[in-house]
Amino acid sequence: MENRKDTLERLKARITSCRRCPRLIGYISEISKTKVRRYADWSYWGKPIPGFGDLDARLLIIGLAPAAHGGNRTGRMFTGDSSGDWLVKALHETGFSNQPTSVSRDDGLELTSAYMTASVRCAPPGNKPAVEEIENCSEYLLEEIRLLERLEVVLTLGRTAFNTYLKYACAGVAGPKPRFQHGKLYEMDGKPLLAISYHPSKQNTQTGKLTWDMWIKIFKKIERMVHQRLIIRAFE
Repeated sequence: MENRKDTLERLKARITSCRRCPRLIGYISEISKTKVRRYADWSYWGKPIPGFGDLDARLLIIGLAPAAHGGNRTGRMFTGDSSGDWLVKALHETGFSNQPTSVSRDDGLELTSAYMTASVRCAPPGNKPAVEEIENCSEYLLEEIRLLERLEVVLTLGRTAFNTYLKYACAGVAGPKPRFQHGKLYEMDGKPLLAISYHPSKQNTQTGKLTWDMWIKIFKKIERMVHQRLIIRAFE
């Protein structure tokens, strides 16, 4: 019987070779050729991007999609752009990563008890994936969640990630439906704790909609909750 690690590697290979969304494949292929001046000497990844992190993760972070000149360039989630800078710095400050930066696939980054992924695996034009593109990718998200057997908390970054997680991973869950509100935590029947945040996009961080204090507070809450839940489980 195939172990979880092998199953995850097979899933990553399937994601990387996926061609379900012609609009997205065409866009990331074109971006990888035209590039931008500051990355003219880079060989862009230019393919769908699998999740990254610890298979024994207690925390799953779900974003929107790779950035055109971030993940689409580097080939790793939340790597090479400002959103990745904010995320990995916060993970490092709360003990989930071994370093505070994420710049390339070979930079030595390792996550401990955390895994990061996205609603859509290809950079979408204007950062706006179509409904059917999110649906196409939902299969991959569900498979990742099934493999991450030790999850305690799911953190959704932005409304698209929030809606995607509720629609595809929480269908049929009893109780009031969670509302999108930054900093909110929801207990969900039979599911990991749901944590909600604005996305750390430049649009949010540079306008002050999301400040560093607001951002790091979420991760400190999560760190405490993970530790509390582990203690409780130890006595069950």
